[in-house]
Amino acid sequence: MIKKFIRKILGVKSAPEAAAAAVSNRKPTVLSTKEHGINPQLVSANAIRVTQTLQDNGFKAFIVGGAVRDLLTGVKPKDFDIATNATPEQVKRLFRRAFIIGRRFQIVHVMFGQDLLEVTTFRGPSNDAAPKDEHGRVLRDNTFGEQHEDAARRDFTINAMYYDPASQTVLDYHGGVKDIRKKVLRIIGVPETRYREDPVRMLRVVRFAAKLQFTIDPATQAPIAVMAPLINNVPAARVFDEMLKLLTSGHAMACLQALRKEGLHHGLMPLLDVVLEQPMGEKFITLALANTDERIQQGKRVSPSFLFASLLWHQVLEKWEAYKAAGEFPIPALHLAADDVLNTQTDALAIQRKIGADMRDIWAMQPRFEKRVGKTPYKMLEHQRMRAAYDFLLLRCASGEIDAEIGEWWTAFINGDADERERLINSKPKAPAGTSAAKKRKPRRRAPRKAAAQE
Repeated sequence: MIKKFIRKILGVKSAPEAAAAAVSNRKPTVLSTKEHGINPQLVSANAIRVTQTLQDNGFKAFIVGGAVRDLLTGVKPKDFDIATNATPEQVKRLFRRAFIIGRRFQIVHVMFGQDLLEVTTFRGPSNDAAPKDEHGRVLRDNTFGEQHEDAARRDFTINAMYYDPASQTVLDYHGGVKDIRKKVLRIIGVPETRYREDPVRMLRVVRFAAKLQFTIDPATQAPIAVMAPLINNVPAARVFDEMLKLLTSGHAMACLQALRKEGLHHGLMPLLDVVLEQPMGEKFITLALANTDERIQQGKRVSPSFLFASLLWHQVLEKWEAYKAAGEFPIPALHLAADDVLNTQTDALAIQRKIGADMRDIWAMQPRFEKRVGKTPYKMLEHQRMRAAYDFLLLRCASGEIDAEIGEWWTAFINGDADERERLINSKPKAPAGTSAAKKRKPRRRAPRKAAAQE
C-alpha cells in the first residue's frame, strides 16, 4: 500500500522500468576540460598514481564520487575514491600496501604513507538473490559489472560521475553536472527502493543538502518521512560513521536541523533527541557545533571524542545532579552518570572504546578545574587530555553554566610563566556570582535545650 501510494503521488516508474532505463543508459555524456573546468592541480598525486598504475596494466580506472563533485565546484577534495574494472584481488597485487576490506561489498584500501585511497570494482545490477534483512536492506552484494551499471548503482546523480586524470575528461551517466549547476540533489532510480536497500542514504541526502546548500528533489524527498524508521535496522557502527561525517561536515547545526525537519531524529539515537529537544543545553550545543564548524572550515582537526562529549554533556549533567541529590559524593556520582549515558548509547550508537574513554576523561576532569590550590593545577597540565578538557571548560563558561572567572583563571595559568602561576595559586579565587566573597559562614550554634523546649 505504501509503495503504491508513493508511486501514485510521485508518478515514479516501477523498479523493473527504472532498471531497464538505467541499463539502456550505456553511453555517458563526455565532457572535455573546457566544458567541465576541473583544475588538475586540485587532483591528488596519489590518486593519479593509482589510476595510472591500473591503466598501465590494462584496466579502466577513474576518480569517482564526491571527489569529482568537489572538483567540479572548484573545491579541493579531502578524499579520493577510485573505480575500476579490476577485481579486488587484481588491485591488491598491483600495490605494496593494499588491503581488501568489507563484507557487504569488497573494496581495497591503498596506502601511501598516511594517505588512504579507496578502490572499488565496478558494481553490477542489484541481485535479487543477494542476502537481505526482513526490511529489504541488502546485507551482502559482491556483484561486479560494467561502468554504466556501476553508475546506476551509485546513490545520487552528483556522485555518479567519473574523471580520468590521463585524458582529463568527465563521464556523466545521469545528468550530474546539470544537477550540480541547478544545485539539486536527486537520487538515481526509485527512491523508495534505494532507501530500502540502504536506509543510510536518507542520512546522506540530508548531509549533502546541508553541506552543499542544495535543494532536495521532491521525488527524492517524499518517501523519507514514511521510511525514516528503517534507520533503526542499520548496524550501529554504520550509523556512527555516518553521524560523524554529518557532524564534521562543517555544517553540523544545519545538518541536525535538516534531520529534524525530515523526521529522521526521532528514534535515530537518544543523542539527537536530547540535542534538538532539550532547551537547557541548546546554547551549549550551539556553541560546541559552531566551534566545530569553524575548525573544519579553517582546515583544523576535530576530535570525535570532544564532539560527542559536548553533545552528551547535558545528559551527563542531569544524571550527575540526580546522583548527588541521592547522597552520592560528587566524583563517584560523575562516574556513575558517565556510565549511564554511554551505556544508553550502546544500542543505537557504536561509540568506539577509545573515543568513549577519552569522553570519560574530558568529563571527569571538569570538577578538578575547581581545585586551584597546591599541586593540583600543575598535575592537570600534565594530563594528556588537558587541552580538550580545557576547551570543554571554556564552552561551559561561555554558555553560562559556570562562572566565567574559572575559565579566565585557567587561561592565565596555562599561558603564564612560573612566577605568574605561583601568583595565581596564592591569590584568592573570586567567589561565584551571587555569593559573598568576604565572609565565611560561621557554624550555627545550637540553641540551649531549655529554649529549644520552649519553642
